[in-house]
Amino acid sequence: MKDRKSAGEYPQELWNLFDRFVHGDMDRRAFFEGAAKFAIGALTVEALWQNIRPNYALANEVPPDDKRIIVQEITVRSPKGNGTIRGQLAKPAQGKVHPVVFVVHENRGLNPYIEDVGRRLAVAGFMSFAPDGLTSVGGYPGDDERGGELFKTVDPAKMKEDFLAAARWLKYLPDSTNKLGVVGFCFGGGIANFLAVKLGYRLRAAVPFYGIQPTAEETSHIKAKLLIHDASLDDRILKGWPAYEIALKANNVKYTHYTYEGVNHGFHNDTTPRYDETAAKLAWSRTLEFFNRTLKPNFHL
Repeated sequence: MKDRKSAGEYPQELWNLFDRFVHGDMDRRAFFEGAAKFAIGALTVEALWQNIRPNYALANEVPPDDKRIIVQEITVRSPKGNGTIRGQLAKPAQGKVHPVVFVVHENRGLNPYIEDVGRRLAVAGFMSFAPDGLTSVGGYPGDDERGGELFKTVDPAKMKEDFLAAARWLKYLPDSTNKLGVVGFCFGGGIANFLAVKLGYRLRAAVPFYGIQPTAEETSHIKAKLLIHDASLDDRILKGWPAYEIALKANNVKYTHYTYEGVNHGFHNDTTPRYDETAAKLAWSRTLEFFNRTLKPNFHL
């Protein structure tokens, strides 16, 4: 990743603090106080913060004007949620119908990294929709800290209804094959699991990246095939895996689980130093192969 240090250049304790901060377990002041001991020499705490926070100028693997795809901003009705939810619809420029993939952001709203993921899927032959769970409060504000604060103001139950409405809308678009998959990251990984529970047979494939797992009872409703990506240094998420695996096996859910060694929560996000190129590229290649196999007819390796 250009112009950014790697996660290994910072102590793991700092990343543990950062993980607690971005997931709401401590405020900015507490994070800065905890991070102060890692600001040594000419490196101030503020400079350290700027080094480890996302740099979305790097999130442009597939630009919106790429000639291979068509990108639109779409608003979807959500009567049981917040009324409407906006998002990015991206699809291949060629072809009349496409399998569809729902893309769910982290707990900051629809930032440029997730929009780019949606466009990467379009280049790979899928129609994707990446909704913004912050639509009801004005949408992603262009800054992750502000996005995190706005996120806390949205009713979680209504936001889930927004995602359900948008996923159902995507599945039944006229240019959809009705074969629906979902991929989500962090909070979005939890939503990928939630949609697998709620949509049952209407969802074919779910790919949660380091997402909170459903309960054993909820797992009994999953009919989709799962591809689960976790990070070995992500104790917060991994502690839920043993119970989830028992529930998956008990309910005969077809799943594949990978734990990527030596990487942190958020390792796929290529706009932060937590990004691990080797693990991210491997996880993404596995994700595309999984969607090709589960969503595209007559696909062969």
